[in-house]
Amino acid sequence: MAIVAACALAAPWSFGSVRMGEAEVARYAASNLTLNHLPPAWRALDEAQRARVDAAAAAGDYVPGRALGTDALGRDMLARLLAGGVFSLAVGLAAAVIAVTLGTAWGALAGYLGGRTDSVMMRFVDVLYGLPSILLVVLLAVAVDGLVARWFGSLSPAASQAVGLAVLFVAIGGTGWLTMSRVIRGQVLSLRAQPFMESCRAVGVPAWRQFTMHLLPNLVGPIVVYATLAVPAAILSESFLSFLGIGVREPVPSWGNLASAGLAEVNLVDSRWWLLAAPCAMIAATLVALNFVGDSLRARFDPAAARSRW
Repeated sequence: MAIVAACALAAPWSFGSVRMGEAEVARYAASNLTLNHLPPAWRALDEAQRARVDAAAAAGDYVPGRALGTDALGRDMLARLLAGGVFSLAVGLAAAVIAVTLGTAWGALAGYLGGRTDSVMMRFVDVLYGLPSILLVVLLAVAVDGLVARWFGSLSPAASQAVGLAVLFVAIGGTGWLTMSRVIRGQVLSLRAQPFMESCRAVGVPAWRQFTMHLLPNLVGPIVVYATLAVPAAILSESFLSFLGIGVREPVPSWGNLASAGLAEVNLVDSRWWLLAAPCAMIAATLVALNFVGDSLRARFDPAAARSRW
């Protein structure tokens, strides 16, 4: 909650406009090449760096903040880190929603219909399980880029970013629903054999009402737990793809491409390790926190786990 609140509450500042010459640019994208590689606030400026900052301020040029220093293009790293959190969390949440929706619908339908339909649907899931998900995401992203370039030609930067984000939503969510479908199918098969479902069928309750009023409320626990655990998996996939240059692309930041850019700044001559440590720390803290939340929800909704604690 603290990480989400920090990224959300800082969005008006990190996405706000600053003046660069005659243009208004979002703070996370604003740069001043003469002020690149400034150290963070806890490290003092040397004489050359202080002279550059004073000269830029005297000329009325854009001067980025120094809370986390500046990157190779003279951009405020704190603004980029907070803005990157918005994009990374948005991709993770959207992909998790897609995965949970597809997995719940597929697993519930297979478990409820049963018989040969169930076998065919779950064999399809088994086939997809045998394929590497990251490879499917990469192939889908490359294929969509090729199709867009062929059908629409060159797109504007904003349209290209929108297409890239949409591909990430669909690709990560479309490959993350397989486990969810198996979990929901097993729950539905178990619930169908319960006496209250036999009573529903005996009194002639319509199938749609059996599912919406009796099955679905009993599936809320597994759905909530898996949704909480699916978000960190989607964020990790987005960060990995952005690290490879396939996901969110410059100048739009994400924790993945910030870590990719920071990796180049870690060397034996003049190491700027904080450019790599900051996005990696945010990724790690978010993943650990969400996994703790998922484990807590699993214990709360699982009666067997609750009894074992007592």
